[in-house]
Amino acid sequence: MPLSLILTHPGGSHKDELLACCLLAAVHRVPIVRREPTAEDLADPTIAVVDVGGEHAPERHNFDHHQFPADTPPICSLSLVLQHLGLYEDARAFCDWLEPAEWFDTRGPNTTAKWLGVTRESMTKLTSPIDVTILRRFAKAKRLEPGEPLWEILSYIGSDLLDYLRDLRSRLDYIALHAKIWNLGDHEVLFLPRTEPLPDEPSSGIERYIESLGKDTTVAALIYPDRRGTGYGLSRHNDSPLYDFTRIETQPDVHFAHARGFVAKTSAVELDRVKELLSLAKV
Repeated sequence: MPLSLILTHPGGSHKDELLACCLLAAVHRVPIVRREPTAEDLADPTIAVVDVGGEHAPERHNFDHHQFPADTPPICSLSLVLQHLGLYEDARAFCDWLEPAEWFDTRGPNTTAKWLGVTRESMTKLTSPIDVTILRRFAKAKRLEPGEPLWEILSYIGSDLLDYLRDLRSRLDYIALHAKIWNLGDHEVLFLPRTEPLPDEPSSGIERYIESLGKDTTVAALIYPDRRGTGYGLSRHNDSPLYDFTRIETQPDVHFAHARGFVAKTSAVELDRVKELLSLAKV
């Protein structure tokens, strides 16, 4: 059901309701209002009530978590909106910042810092002036309409997050279909062949795909289509010391090798030659 309005609480603003509103704004492109909800608002399925109202009823677009028992696993209004959009599991898998955001909103900064294994001061040092400004401006707003600068920024944030999650899932499916894992004894190499059409960012998603293979994975190097050329890129995975690609910088079909040895580019397309270059780069 399409929305007519997104409603969230007045006063101080936090990342969870701001990002939840960003997602809903990107999907529905309706005004955002900051005030306390009425009973009529909560009953109206065309009004999304976010982070306020004491009710989680996604069938009526009500997304509050504050009424959950204290021992509920950390979950915030952003989590509830992601669940509603069918993207929560992918967001937990692909957005490393989401779980800390859930902890911060539901457990506070001190408990979150302890959970992360860092000091409270360390977390403060990571605060961005971008976050401060957007949250402050959002907190001061009473009503934001599509076309207004802040509303459009929020919509961009929501759209980019949606695109990232949907594109990455599609990308991981593509990699799973085409990638090969070469077992070289003491380690593995991931090879992604050139396909037609070639994706815009051929190496995008490879790291996440390797993570999905599990902790026992021993991938030390990657071979993937070079988006700027006709051949392949070769790179270390997790900065593995097993490969130094400066060792192949003088090869006639290698047109780039980074001085720190973590990546090289070759015009070679024959698989045997690519394997030979990989072997020459082995330390």
